[in-house]
Parts: sequence; structure tokens; C-alpha cells
Amino acid sequence: MDVGQLMVREVATCRPLDTLNTAARIMWEHDCGCVPVVDEDARVVGMVTDRDICMAAYTQGRPLDAIPVANVMSKDVHTCKADDPIAFAEGIMRAHKVRRLPVTDADGHLLGILSLNDIARQAVRERTRKTKKAVSVAEVADILGAICEPHSAAGVPNAA
Repeated sequence: MDVGQLMVREVATCRPLDTLNTAARIMWEHDCGCVPVVDEDARVVGMVTDRDICMAAYTQGRPLDAIPVANVMSKDVHTCKADDPIAFAEGIMRAHKVRRLPVTDADGHLLGILSLNDIARQAVRERTRKTKKAVSVAEVADILGAICEPHSAAGVPNAA
């Protein structure tokens, strides 16, 4: 099974100069926890999460409509391709502790997004089948465990 078979193809995006208010509205309207940030050519240049928005509001003490997405988005975006095997995408998620991967073409244009939720739902579907499984519940648990491993922050104790 490859990424293209599980990814969500219709993905709402925002631009670097949009405000966090716009990104939060997109997340609310589309029931999602992140929004890919794209340039004028639909190439992925960042990702902004609901946590990014909350932390920016807390640390900057400004309203969301006064903070550009570019100020808080993750610029080091890990991506995969639609024809990558699911196991390859799982490895990226595990190694970089991310729950979602933008799926791009060779030029970096956004084609969709693959989330750990997509993989978990596939594992549940396959649990009842008697055929060879592309995704196992154990793999999902392993990825989630790796992603949830706390990051150490200078001067901040790890909180579970």
C-alpha cells in the first residue's frame, strides 16, 4: 500500500502572510489540527499547528489577527510522495516525531496530507481482514509511542 491510497487529497491551506486567526478559522471549519502553508505556486513552505497558535498567543500576548503565520510556522517540513510505501511515511513520522506529513510532487507542490489518524483507521480496517496487512495496530502504537516521547526543553521539566 502506498501513501496515495490513504492520503487526504482535499487539504485547506494558508499563506505565510495570513494571520493566525485565518489559520485557526481553517482548522475550526475543516476539523483539523494543522494547516500546510503554501507559497503562490502551491509549494509547501511550512506547517502551522493548533499548538503553534496557542503557544504564539501565550508567548506573544497579541491577538491572533496580529500575528502572521510566517512568524510561528514550522519551516523544517518533512514530506513524502504519493507513491512512497506507507512504511516509509511511518518511518518519517517516527524519526521526526510528527503526526502529519504533507504529500508533495517532485517540485514540492502539495498533493494531499497523510496523518497518523489515516494510518490508524487503515489498521483498524485491516484488523478484521484475513488478507496480508499493509498496516498493523502494533505499528501504529509504535509510531505513536515514538511521536509522544517528550522533547527536553531547556529549564522546563518534561510533563506527561
